[in-house]
Amino acid sequence: MSTKGMLLMNPGPIAFESEVLSAFAHEGISHVDPAFIEVFGQCLEMMRHVFLAQDGQPLIVAGSGTLGWDMVGANLLEQGDQVLVINTGYFGDSFGACLERYGANVTHLRAPVGSRPSIAELEKALEAPYKLITITHVDTSTGVLSNAADYAATIRKAQPDALIVLDGVCSVGGEELRMKAWDLDVVLTGSQKCIGVPAGLSLLMIRPRALHAFEKIGGSSGSYYCDWAQWLPIMKNYEARRPSYFATPAVNHFYALKKGFEILLADGGMEKRFEEQRNASAAIKAAITSLGCTFVPAEGCAANTLTCVRYPKGVTGPDFLPKVTARGVSLAGGLHKDIKMEYFRIGHMGQSTRIMDHAIRTVNAIEGAFAECGHPVQSGKAAGIVKSFLKATLPLTKPSTCSSGLFGVPLKCHLWSIATIALAFGAGVLVASRRK
Repeated sequence: MSTKGMLLMNPGPIAFESEVLSAFAHEGISHVDPAFIEVFGQCLEMMRHVFLAQDGQPLIVAGSGTLGWDMVGANLLEQGDQVLVINTGYFGDSFGACLERYGANVTHLRAPVGSRPSIAELEKALEAPYKLITITHVDTSTGVLSNAADYAATIRKAQPDALIVLDGVCSVGGEELRMKAWDLDVVLTGSQKCIGVPAGLSLLMIRPRALHAFEKIGGSSGSYYCDWAQWLPIMKNYEARRPSYFATPAVNHFYALKKGFEILLADGGMEKRFEEQRNASAAIKAAITSLGCTFVPAEGCAANTLTCVRYPKGVTGPDFLPKVTARGVSLAGGLHKDIKMEYFRIGHMGQSTRIMDHAIRTVNAIEGAFAECGHPVQSGKAAGIVKSFLKATLPLTKPSTCSSGLFGVPLKCHLWSIATIALAFGAGVLVASRRK
């Protein structure tokens, strides 16, 4: 079946802004063309503002967020290094497995599904020394938001030289993140979630402690493409507006990324994005609660970028999710192996946090699907809650230069076209009369 017109409310990839997609469709251009070099350089500069890390070294490479894990392992670890993974779900498991490939001895600090380790538990774990400690800011499998700022402060107090790596794939660009203020050493993400750009870019910000650790090792461990010794000169050259080459960059992605960063940094910048994200999350969670549902994350642990909803009694994923899809909204099923069939996931990132329409369409589709599954709901209640939460802060839809009109062409566009034709006709008559 065609998905054209489907509202994508998965936890990534998300529904992209039309301006981003237009930028992505840039004509073919060389990666050493001066115009592209300028775009690349601007992306690197804006990235520091998005990550709030003015002393960081940005790195943008063709790949997914997962490539960031490999880069951490390849460039910061040696055989036998001790690593602590603060684990809140599937992606903590996977990050640990990746780092083991690079010879690390990995210890997991876990919590029950839907929860996160306490500060006291972290303090106890830190009685053993670690070279590197990872935090998954938002685990997309459980919807748990890690207490990253307090975790980092606790680590710095106990082990000031440890490297702190934050997996921000489902957080950077949406959840509050202050990389320099929290003294994080590496933050990694992918392009397809809160950054709001089609999948295909791996983005890392590397601060001085991590760069020093890399220099001390003297090069990448067992990887060619991931080697920072290859990539760091490229980034520095492009930021200095000099052409450079190691591997061909994803040229069109950079045009989209520039537009995505411009959107993130506009109208209040990251502080505004953090606020929008919290507001959208609160509205959707309140609406879902009104439908008689509970959530996977424990109280106070829920992320703002997605919502993990437990199915109400009598409703199953194979019955429910196709009914949502039939109503024009795409959601994701469960991912965590221990509760995979017990819940579904709603992503709310990017433009879905800046207009009400996406949230309203989503809760209406969920409400209708629940009713069709036999779960009792009060028609229109969920959408009403979304409106009451967001009406003071968000427009219903994205403002347009043209309102709707005839034959699917906006009315204002009709008027502009008529005015333009009339003006051209008048000018032609005037010129013709003077020639006579």
